[in-house]
Amino acid sequence: MKNIESLKEILQTPKKVAIVSHRNPDGDAIGSSLGLFHYLSRRGHDATVIFPSRYPLLFNYLPGMDYILVDDDYPDQTQKVCEEADVIFCLDFNSLARIDRIGEVIAAQDTPKVMIDHHLNPDEFAEYFYSDPTASSTCEMLYHFIRMMGDEKLVDKVIGECLYTGILTDTGSFSYSTSPTLYRTVADIYESGIDGTFVQNKIFNGQNEKQLRLLGYSITEAMRLYNNYNVGIIVLDMKDHRRFRIKRGDTEGIVNYILKMKNMRMAILMCERETCVKLSFRSKGAFSVQEICQKYFDGGGHRNASGGVSHDTIGNTIKKLKEIFETYREQLTAEPDY
Repeated sequence: MKNIESLKEILQTPKKVAIVSHRNPDGDAIGSSLGLFHYLSRRGHDATVIFPSRYPLLFNYLPGMDYILVDDDYPDQTQKVCEEADVIFCLDFNSLARIDRIGEVIAAQDTPKVMIDHHLNPDEFAEYFYSDPTASSTCEMLYHFIRMMGDEKLVDKVIGECLYTGILTDTGSFSYSTSPTLYRTVADIYESGIDGTFVQNKIFNGQNEKQLRLLGYSITEAMRLYNNYNVGIIVLDMKDHRRFRIKRGDTEGIVNYILKMKNMRMAILMCERETCVKLSFRSKGAFSVQEICQKYFDGGGHRNASGGVSHDTIGNTIKKLKEIFETYREQLTAEPDY
């Protein structure tokens, strides 16, 4: 990270800090934001976490959730926090466009900004810039940031479980985006006294009956296989949303079940919304869904886990996907590298 000594100097005395992450926050966005919140609070700073939209209730076990401000619900308060902040941290996103209205508010501030993110092709909108696309997650990077600040001893059980949450969710429970550095980082986080089994159970074993029935329906009735391309798609339309009363977080992890089949190389979850179709992509091996999302669906993410959006109908979006499958046929049907 450039200018780390200058940032240390700024944070030497108590400051008002805004911590902002992306719309539809996932485990990495929430874990890194709350991990930073607790770290800065221990340093004597007055920190506030802001998300553009609401978060999945799945993560309510993390300490500090009650202090989060949602811009969709409290726009005046979030704007005031950003305008009064001495420092603004931007976590787990690489462009102010990813945080909608609040991004315009932040862009208008002369306040020093710190970006910590692991996505490809970041916009350089921050004075303090820590970007590492090889990292598994922003939570992994945040641990290293705390070490750069010389404060690894402040990583206690609370901060550790926040960081472990983001690492678990962004690696699919260590299924992808792993490295020797990541495992050494997790070992250090375990030294803080975290209960890894507790976090695993909260994330992966906390579903209710509705979510389990939705999973069953998704696999038995909503899944379409394109075996000639080694691709599977799960389609959930507005009728499905009404039938299962789908809320934020209910579809988390469903797309991964397609990849449990040996021959499947790429998996897609399509969720119809009022104004668009949201797409979640997953892949195995070296095949990059990030490239597809960025090129065709105004999105991005990581090589094996990315997301995008279509402003067309489900039918036309599937037609477009089939054309994309044909474009990538050689890669999708190549001998597996995993």
